[in-house]
Amino acid sequence: MVCQKREIPRLIRQILTCVLYLMFAVCVGACKEKTPPPPPPPTVTVAQPVERTVTDYLELAGNTQAIETVQLVARVSGYLERVFFQDGQRVKKGDLLFLLQQNTYQDALRQNEAQILLQKAQLDYAEKQLIRYSNLLQQKATSQENVDNWRYQRDSAQANLQAAEAARDLSKLNLSYTEITAPFDGRIDRRLQDPGNLVGSGGNTVLAAINQIDPIYVYFNISDADLARLMGEARWIPGQTRAKPWPVYVGLPNEKDYPHEGRLDFASISLTPTTGTLLLRGIFPNPDGKILPGLYVQVRVPVQKKTALLVPEVAVANDQEGSYVLIVSEKNVVERRSVRTGATVDNLRVIEEGLNGKEWIISKGLLRAAPGRQVTPEREGVQTPGIGSPQSPDQRKVKP
Repeated sequence: MVCQKREIPRLIRQILTCVLYLMFAVCVGACKEKTPPPPPPPTVTVAQPVERTVTDYLELAGNTQAIETVQLVARVSGYLERVFFQDGQRVKKGDLLFLLQQNTYQDALRQNEAQILLQKAQLDYAEKQLIRYSNLLQQKATSQENVDNWRYQRDSAQANLQAAEAARDLSKLNLSYTEITAPFDGRIDRRLQDPGNLVGSGGNTVLAAINQIDPIYVYFNISDADLARLMGEARWIPGQTRAKPWPVYVGLPNEKDYPHEGRLDFASISLTPTTGTLLLRGIFPNPDGKILPGLYVQVRVPVQKKTALLVPEVAVANDQEGSYVLIVSEKNVVERRSVRTGATVDNLRVIEEGLNGKEWIISKGLLRAAPGRQVTPEREGVQTPGIGSPQSPDQRKVKP
């Protein structure tokens, strides 16, 4: 009986142990069935650099200035009667802008014209008297003194007539000064004097200012290093800007590119010693008056044409080490490649150094790529199993 009692607990322990083993096996199996498979590498879009002939430019900052700026003044005194323009409007050469009081100058002109008639009558009378007394002198009917007197009277009348004619011309000139016209096509500023004010008394009174803005000047400075490039690589020579027009392009602050094309018009005769820069000037057509004087603009001067590699601008990133692109190796692993960038051409960035043209550069999906990470590359417009996988002949002909 004692033996049977001892064997029963052992049997129970064995049964419990088997049950625990079975439960553990079931749990392990269930866990293995619920564990998801590892995700595939992220998909990115890749493209090879494009080889293209581009123009190397100097990008500088400049400011605009009107070709001509004139202050309209009252050259004669008088009351300002009328103003014939709206403040800030565009005017044509010869347009009447201001009218001063004219009656005083018109009366002075008529008075001088009457004086001319008087002097002509005196001259005519003196000439006739001189002829008459000259004939009497030949007949010994008068003295030489009378003849000399009438010769003096004739010469005096001639001089007085010339003085009267000069006074008449001066009166005409003063009368013309009462009409102030535009000296050239341009844009006039606001008026500084209102009708009814006495102007021109005690000095020249400024009435308004007018600018000629078509065409318009753009001044900018170029450093000695850039000047050496322009003279060396492009063979540009200062002082020959008119004989050999050199193109220059300008972009306004609210414009994306450089849509305004002009030419270099002037180069200073020496560099500024303190800054080591040379002052240059470009002239640009401005028929719509969009470019105003005093604007700060971006200037682009072409240097030379060359063949370069270009990549999508979105593929170029920057960090503390400089500019870089992410490329996909033959094993579909992302690598960081430092590059030296150039100008932007049609949403593409020129790569000066760092690429040889055979790399596959990530252009889309940059956030899913990191150096050292495995990816699944897809060429632009073509889905491929991988950079290092075999390609069909049709796929090898496709250019990104």
